[in-house]
Amino acid sequence: MHASAEAAGLVPALALGYALAARTHPPGRARIGVGILALALIFAAFASPLQGLALHTFLWAHLLQNVVLAEWAPALLVLAVPPAIAARAAGFALFRPLVALPLWLGTYLVWHLPWVYDAALRHPHSLLHVEHLSYLAAGIALWWPVIHGAHPAGAKAAYLFAAFVLVSPLGLVLALLQRPLYSFYAHAPRTWGPGPLVDQQLAGVTMAVEQAAVFFAVFAHYLLRFLREEELDRLDRTFDQLRQTG
Repeated sequence: MHASAEAAGLVPALALGYALAARTHPPGRARIGVGILALALIFAAFASPLQGLALHTFLWAHLLQNVVLAEWAPALLVLAVPPAIAARAAGFALFRPLVALPLWLGTYLVWHLPWVYDAALRHPHSLLHVEHLSYLAAGIALWWPVIHGAHPAGAKAAYLFAAFVLVSPLGLVLALLQRPLYSFYAHAPRTWGPGPLVDQQLAGVTMAVEQAAVFFAVFAHYLLRFLREEELDRLDRTFDQLRQTG
């Protein structure tokens, strides 16, 4: 097992913070279960053989870790937050949609610049941890207005659609590019598995498909809610007109 600071330090810190918050604002069993699942995902991504593959050999493994930290775990962590705590954080600037979405996109794009990406991998005990923490923080900011925001369902659907449209080119570029983009993985020693270019294409396809599935699923949820609300509003207006003319 290849445990990292994310598994040995971040997971216990998040668990402790959640336990302290739960003492004053009990979250309920469902939210506790979701929080545990989020921590288990982070632990599995950084305390399993995936960690060694990401640090030394395969781009797809590193991108999978990034997806866990930037999308899956943050969504679950935000879901686990009790409403009373969420209400107290409602005015936090980073949780505003027009701040959170650019922050998340910028974090993804900056860390995927070739020279930044390679530098982080060559400094696994310092800069790489900064990368991972920034992914988690940006992911929490991204999901907060969706899960705890008071915005209409239609606005949330539009927000999620924009997030997908704006981030999806990154995975497509990795999938379609005909040369390895990151020198760290291009020169990584390999005794098995795909070569550098196929590894990169596999990583890009996986990233694009994952983001399409996650964002479309949540987008569809809020779009259907918006359509139901619009239908109810239409029916209410119809009944009001009938009462006025009756």
